[in-house]
Amino acid sequence: MEQREVNVVPDKFEVTLEDVLLVARLQSALAVCVYDAQEEAGALLHLRCIVRSTKPIDVTDSTLATELLLLDRCLASLRESAPQAKHLQARIVAHLADAPQAAPVSETMITLVKRYLEDGGVRLLADDIAAGPVRALRFRPSMGWVHTRT
Repeated sequence: MEQREVNVVPDKFEVTLEDVLLVARLQSALAVCVYDAQEEAGALLHLRCIVRSTKPIDVTDSTLATELLLLDRCLASLRESAPQAKHLQARIVAHLADAPQAAPVSETMITLVKRYLEDGGVRLLADDIAAGPVRALRFRPSMGWVHTRT
């Protein structure tokens, strides 16, 4: 039986209770992979890291508020869909743009996301942050499996 894939585009999330692969193409972006392996429920949130090369670091309050709102909606949707999922875990995977400002912008976003997840009682796993070629992400929430390749 072939595994069904669901593409998650930037600034969107997908919640699943099924055994599917959530996939994303990370280019100057970060993905938040959340799952409860015991209940086989999970979600993938795909956020863009916008780096403007013509200006200094530009992470505005409205940009960060929008990201937090998406993260909040993603977690609320997961908890509503799988109320029995009590042991959520998350892994952050990021691709850094090829710009000097990319690392500080991404670091700010990642720190904000991590604090929000911690406050929400989500256990954080090791993050995976890399520059270079665009990264293909494949996440299987039912198994807690996260795989990236360039």
